[in-house]
Amino acid sequence: MEQLYHASNNIVAEIQQCFKRYETATGCDASEVENTIQALMNRLVENCERLTILTNKEPMARRQTVKMRVDELKYEHRHLNAAFSKLQRQRYEREEALRSREELLSRKFSLNSNQDTSILIDQSLQFHSRAQDANQQMDDLINHGDNVLTNLREQRGTLKGAHRKMLDVVNTLGMSNTVMRLIEKRTYQDKFILFGGMIVTCVIMFLVVKYLT
Repeated sequence: MEQLYHASNNIVAEIQQCFKRYETATGCDASEVENTIQALMNRLVENCERLTILTNKEPMARRQTVKMRVDELKYEHRHLNAAFSKLQRQRYEREEALRSREELLSRKFSLNSNQDTSILIDQSLQFHSRAQDANQQMDDLINHGDNVLTNLREQRGTLKGAHRKMLDVVNTLGMSNTVMRLIEKRTYQDKFILFGGMIVTCVIMFLVVKYLT
């Protein structure tokens, strides 16, 4: 089970690396990276399902701790899947912006009736403005993708910290239960000592009264 858990963590790291490539990939490269990410996502889901089954076979003493680790992996998968969907939308928007830009740059300008090659100034300015807007949109999309990945890394660090704290609480509760059981056992033994001492004292007093008076 430990081997499968570590393999799943390696898949998470691979997906995050693919996200970085996917942000800047275009055309066939983007499709190839997208297929790779989807395959890794499917493997991660399969591993989580297998880990869930194996968790139920763990001893009761370890089951809660193991379940928390598996739940952390499932949470990681949900966040990666959401980030992947955002990156896909950003890719489609980026490619659409590129197509619009190419159309603007390749559009043929109309000539006047005298075959004059002069271009309408207003139309040229509009094309230039739209091209600048397309570039700005691409920059915004790339920056947004960087922010998404940064947030994912921060959330993962927060989850690991919470996981460690929960494990500490579980260990503390386990120690508290052990101490309580020892106290109950000692109290039970003290009752026998008390009653035994009372009986012995009564017997001694009876013998003293009987033989010394």
